[in-house]
Amino acid sequence: MSELFQDYSEAVARSGAYDEMFAPGLIVRRSYGQVEGALKELSLADVSARAESMARTFLDRGVTFDYAGEERPFPLDIVPRVIPADEWETLERGVAQRVRALEAFLDDVYGRMSVVSDGVIPRHLVTTSAHFHRAVHGFEPAGGVRVHVSGIDVVRDAAGTFRVLEDNVRVPSGVSYVLENRRAMAKGLPEAFGQQHIRPVEEYPRRLLSALRKTAPSGVDDPTVVVLTPGVFNSAYFEHTLLAGLMGVELVEGRDLICRGNRVYMRTTAGEQRVDVIYKRIDDDFLDPLQFRSDSMLGCPGLVNAARAGGVTIANAVGNGVADDKLVYSYVPDLIRYYLHEEPVIANVDTFRLEEKEAREHVLDRLDELVVKPVDGSGGKGLVIGPAASKDELDALRRRILTDPRGWIAQPVLQLSTVPTLSGDKFGPRHVDLRPFAVNDGDDVWVLPGGLTRVALKEGSLIVNSSQGGGSKDTWVLSDSPQLPEPDLPRPSISVREQVSVWPVESNWRDRQSEQEQQ
Repeated sequence: MSELFQDYSEAVARSGAYDEMFAPGLIVRRSYGQVEGALKELSLADVSARAESMARTFLDRGVTFDYAGEERPFPLDIVPRVIPADEWETLERGVAQRVRALEAFLDDVYGRMSVVSDGVIPRHLVTTSAHFHRAVHGFEPAGGVRVHVSGIDVVRDAAGTFRVLEDNVRVPSGVSYVLENRRAMAKGLPEAFGQQHIRPVEEYPRRLLSALRKTAPSGVDDPTVVVLTPGVFNSAYFEHTLLAGLMGVELVEGRDLICRGNRVYMRTTAGEQRVDVIYKRIDDDFLDPLQFRSDSMLGCPGLVNAARAGGVTIANAVGNGVADDKLVYSYVPDLIRYYLHEEPVIANVDTFRLEEKEAREHVLDRLDELVVKPVDGSGGKGLVIGPAASKDELDALRRRILTDPRGWIAQPVLQLSTVPTLSGDKFGPRHVDLRPFAVNDGDDVWVLPGGLTRVALKEGSLIVNSSQGGGSKDTWVLSDSPQLPEPDLPRPSISVREQVSVWPVESNWRDRQSEQEQQ
């Protein structure tokens, strides 16, 4: 093995993590054979030059993000994450299963609430969620779809088992980096890229547009789709621009829209044009000042009423955030059993619900050993990793938990799997997660082959968010059949600042089901 991997095996052993490229003893896993073959022929100078070239390409194309007030190219490492076909088949089934269960859950809690009356989850869990919006209770979205796009965060633990870390069905971001990473890696490591069958990713914009058009209001034969962005200063603006361009639809801001007679129109140089589907990239709170924040200048007054009247489809649906609540996350395995009558394909991370007294007392005794998360947090904000926290931080966390136990969950510290990542003059193991993206058109859930692999660039760090110093890797899903080469699609150049199992208490529903089976 190249001197670039000097001491790599010892570093992995110290971390206690599962390494995606190497089995113990620095034995290359079969799926990484071509990558290893390409890397061992390269010197440090070669690898560094290619890494710098990819960074320059990203900077030229506007694929940048704001880190500590400085505009930087989005970090892309030269070693890809490789997923063999059999492992991807399991991930694909698990992600699609989860999306179907969350879709059923959202339809239920904004309707009959049978999941509550049957005792699967407590009513207060839903009604106290900050993202449960009564303004959309009781209406059926056009096409019957609420989760058009989802990003399900998956990690691999020290035993090599995949687990779902969290769900993102509000405004999941990051797919633009999947598309751009693939373009860059095809040129950054062509020796490995061209020697194996890697499933392509460029189909995503077509799949997304097809799903959006399919869920347009009834009676609309040729729907007009737009992407609604908060504007150029939003951290994901590059993605909004990229997707609008690749789908061939208009990118609009709230000031470009007007609601009249429960219909939505777009102002154009040729006059007003009706809009049938809005792919919103704005948080619900800022979408409609008549229903949510009255001071919002980002949305358009009347959008919610237009959606309720069936005059427009909003994707993802307003109110989806209740399914992103990390306390609801702890019940998703039960939701899968309840709605789909299946066992979960991918398990949750073991989770303590701190609103439950026994779990809370257990966690408060072990704060320095656990990861504690706010239930409505995102991007790693508010997260406290016990072993890395100071006594003052833990004391402050304890007070916050006791003040608002509903607002927190706790999980064991997972040693996320690692992938070799260039650091200085050699490769070191760095922790990664994976966000597969799924598109739901009402009839089928299609999962983008691969997804966004985020990597913690700091040695030993478990924080993969780029807003906190993380980067990314291209994700290669291997196929048993040849794939066509990636087309040279045009890309807009717009600067971007990147946003960057359960505590063992059985639900009443499970108890009653067991009693019925015994009877």
